[in-house]
Amino acid sequence: MPYQIISWGSFNKAFSTIKRNSYPYRNSRSHSKRSSSQALASTPSSSLSSLASTGTVENTLSSSRGRNAVSLLPVYLADARAVKKYHPVDAPDGALQLSVAENQMLEDLLVPAIQTFSSARASFQDGTDNVGGFFESDQIYYQPTHGRERLREAMASYLHRILKIPTESGKTLDVDGIVMGAGCNAVLENLCFCLTEPGDAVLLPTPYYAAFEFDLVARAGLNIVPVNTRKFHSKSDELANSDRSHAVCEADCYYPNRASLDAAYEAALENQSQPKILLLSHPNNPLGICYPPWVILECIQWAREKKVHLVSDEIYAGSVYQSIHPETGKETFQSALALAAAATRTTAASDSNQDGPESRHAKGLGLGPFVHFVYALSKDFALSGLRVGVAYSENKEIRVPMQKLNDLCQISSQTQVTVQEMLTSPPPISGHDEESGGMWSTDYFLPENHKRMRERSLRLQKVLEECQIPFLKADSGLFLWMDLSEFLPELPEGESSGLSESKESMDARERTLYLELMKDFGLLFTPGRSMRNELPGFFRCVFTAASEAEFALALERIQCFVTAKRK
Repeated sequence: MPYQIISWGSFNKAFSTIKRNSYPYRNSRSHSKRSSSQALASTPSSSLSSLASTGTVENTLSSSRGRNAVSLLPVYLADARAVKKYHPVDAPDGALQLSVAENQMLEDLLVPAIQTFSSARASFQDGTDNVGGFFESDQIYYQPTHGRERLREAMASYLHRILKIPTESGKTLDVDGIVMGAGCNAVLENLCFCLTEPGDAVLLPTPYYAAFEFDLVARAGLNIVPVNTRKFHSKSDELANSDRSHAVCEADCYYPNRASLDAAYEAALENQSQPKILLLSHPNNPLGICYPPWVILECIQWAREKKVHLVSDEIYAGSVYQSIHPETGKETFQSALALAAAATRTTAASDSNQDGPESRHAKGLGLGPFVHFVYALSKDFALSGLRVGVAYSENKEIRVPMQKLNDLCQISSQTQVTVQEMLTSPPPISGHDEESGGMWSTDYFLPENHKRMRERSLRLQKVLEECQIPFLKADSGLFLWMDLSEFLPELPEGESSGLSESKESMDARERTLYLELMKDFGLLFTPGRSMRNELPGFFRCVFTAASEAEFALALERIQCFVTAKRK
């Protein structure tokens, strides 16, 4: 399948050439057409003179770039908003929302804790504390654009714990390299803005989080180049054209490697777009797995050789509920920061020119200018409403630009103080050994969260196994990647199966199945083609997005769907 570059140019072209039904998971800008008289009747009088002189209608009420930004949103979101949602009394047959990556299992832990953290103590910029009130005088004034210093210190300490960054070398995160902004998408956009020029390419392994296209194209003006991986693995043809005798999806088929990265790199150049960023989702959304260390290391080495910036989005780093890999017996998740730092030390140790006093005493992990990191509290702590995102880079050239751009998306002082308190507070004495020490965040809350996520994931996996539905063995994140391609409509005449099937046919067949699941069986999943999956019929199920009663009902509905379709 040829590479499809996602850019303003492609969307503008789509506006006039592609109809919505032929590409169902992104708006194609093919809006309903009206007659000339209808258009003139609704045209402001101030624009009629422009029409008379130029032959075109000038829109004076909104900008094309604002209207075009909406076109980047997946169309399936409109379908999801339009369908009647489940309610136990008012809409018992309504659709269960299993497509939004939120964790709704934690209110009993979070709400009382946040109430405590938000009123426990006020922390001043000079480092002094004042017990007895949340809001203090220094919070009413302008804050450091990249975040209060004590919050950034607390975040650095927290990241060291969840990312398991070794400290034996004496290297630690450079607090000055941390930027705290209003959500992961905000800090990611700013980071990419500082690393690229308009029209540059961002390489993204497929499938990927659908909203990356909005986040990186709408204002930064970048081109997204999918890194398709299947044909670069030996099992890809066998699985794509199999008789579905395989019990689970194969994770290997989704791993980026040098061959797939080189192919995407060349595809970008052929489209006159300079590759500047390789963006990894690790742990991966939507796959629900962590990339093995060798995959991350290969990407890091490739990026450094090509002088391409590697950005590791590790927003699910604290949601790894299967901490030890069952096959290797080693840590399931290893952060790109830790791996890049270790690779740098190995290289420096073999090169005496890089291991001088300046290198040994430099602040930071020694990542160099091409490795970067983003994170947020939206997933691991289910705090998407607080809007707390983190970017980290040791590239000194972008430090001031990042801080200044963050002026547009700062976190409120109240939220910063609350989060600082959350990240530095000990666990509650009740149910915890006071002498063992530790932190509420990493030694109390996250372990309990992992327990709950693991239980939900295993229940869903059990039902899928009983139904003989292939799925990817998940170890992290809030979701499971399912293969429902068995239930796709028949191939149209003249179409080939597997990767040879046309994009239009894939999209149309998957959309039919997606709407059937949603409307006839009340199951609202995220369709894989909206995430640029190479094959149709794969769906992401967010198992944390429902209450306990709703989740139990979802499992019943999945079983009913399979039974009905196999009759």
